[in-house]
Amino acid sequence: MAVGAAFCVLASSCGKSTEKTEMQQKVEEYAWFDLKSDLVEGLTEKEKQMLPIFVKIADIMDGLFWKQTFGDKALLDTIHDKWARDYAMINYGPWDRMDDNRPFIAGYGAKPDGCRYYPQDMTKEEYEAYADPDKGSLYTVLRRADDGSLRTVWYKDEYRAELTEVCALLDEAIALAEDAGLKTYLTERKKAFQTDDYLASDMAWMDMKESRLDFVVGPIENYDDKLNEAKAAYEAYILLKDERRSAELAKFIAMLPQLQMELPCEPQYKTFVPGTSSDLNVYDVVYYAGDCNAAGKTIAINLPNDDRVQAAKGARRLQLRNSMQAKFDKIMLPIGELVLEPELVQHLKFDAFFWNVTFHEVAHGLGVKQTINGKGSVDDALKTEKTSWEEAKADILGLFMVCNLIEKDEIHDISVEDAITTYIAGILRSVRFGAASSHGKANMMCYNYMEQAGAFVRDAEGLYRIDFDKAKEAVNSWAALILKTQGDGNFEFARQYREANSHIGEGLQHDLDRINAAGIPRDIRFNQGIEVLGLN
Repeated sequence: MAVGAAFCVLASSCGKSTEKTEMQQKVEEYAWFDLKSDLVEGLTEKEKQMLPIFVKIADIMDGLFWKQTFGDKALLDTIHDKWARDYAMINYGPWDRMDDNRPFIAGYGAKPDGCRYYPQDMTKEEYEAYADPDKGSLYTVLRRADDGSLRTVWYKDEYRAELTEVCALLDEAIALAEDAGLKTYLTERKKAFQTDDYLASDMAWMDMKESRLDFVVGPIENYDDKLNEAKAAYEAYILLKDERRSAELAKFIAMLPQLQMELPCEPQYKTFVPGTSSDLNVYDVVYYAGDCNAAGKTIAINLPNDDRVQAAKGARRLQLRNSMQAKFDKIMLPIGELVLEPELVQHLKFDAFFWNVTFHEVAHGLGVKQTINGKGSVDDALKTEKTSWEEAKADILGLFMVCNLIEKDEIHDISVEDAITTYIAGILRSVRFGAASSHGKANMMCYNYMEQAGAFVRDAEGLYRIDFDKAKEAVNSWAALILKTQGDGNFEFARQYREANSHIGEGLQHDLDRINAAGIPRDIRFNQGIEVLGLN
């Protein structure tokens, strides 16, 4: 697409104005937050020396994600409106990720479903007719051969220049690493960048139990590929482990098999046995780059995604407490005070938010991974519906487990009413990310199911009243329906149900309009880097 010399922001004037433009208002929906941590002081000198190296690698991941999701980052140089340029940086391109990917720069149409992972002119029929078995790999792109036919290119070749630089930087970090687990992980991750085989490095990451410094880096999630949900996007997080808070969560790992057996569904849908080598730890995140930094920011990590690793070793659930606290303070609490009946506001608590998010990540490792009727893996059977339903599962099973553990007196600092109230307010926070993403569709399916089940009602003034008994019943029945849909591999039902129930209704839209009019931020953005950490 040709880029003109000057762009106007859609639906706003190119001229100067004393009032805020629509684009300025959009940018200011992202509240600034300094991404720093007191945990830096506990690092050794060599660990502190590794941080700038990790930042350099993360910045390369950021550039690679630009290439994958949009293309030439030079777009930014063509935008002369300060606020439009800022918003393009937030969204990694000219499409608003929290508004169904609508373009906000004149001259751009709809965002390509396949981003830059596929030729822009490739049709779905052409893709399906292409017989290469590697076409659906997480780590390949499709390109045109000289004769116009499709060809498959591995990431290691497509992004060779950048990855060569990454590997050189990893050598520097490996030389500094004092923790044996971290050194092994970084060594294996370097090999993975060179081979596009990430299994050994994922296994090594699972075995990295003691390091206070963590670096999640590489092509990981496939949410950005809306064509096939098949291509992994580059990203990076730099993390510092909160050892005291992590120790408090350790007891829940041994409980995973029992939690699996207590899921509210028929026995055949919970035969998967979760690994107990899983980690459930608390971190401060001190750097985001690439996919995880695009628009709405991640506040918890559940990895690896590879079912082979999950079956052998479980998964690691990393709770990003400083980012989580920022979102609660700046966004969720003001939303709850605006939309909840006054007597319910007392149940809106950060600890409830923390536990709900924590067990959302735990829930990804529970349930069913293989269909019960020979249709293969749940992911293969549900195809393009897999991610939305998986996120809905994690949402509702997370709340189920929190309530279950409160009633068993395993979680002491909140009540069931706190967990449910905070969860419902949390949907109104999350759905502002837009209904276009897999997470957005999941949020709406959860909201609409619980509303239809009578878990909450809106009064004449638009305030939410919660029926806690009906809410608990809705949690159980919605969880059972999700697990059955996944276990049966029922793609057609999943698609039809999602199409009918992932919309934003009139009442909810009114609530969202009130939230927006109140000037409550939509999400956060970061001042981050070595200077912010005080290490310059």
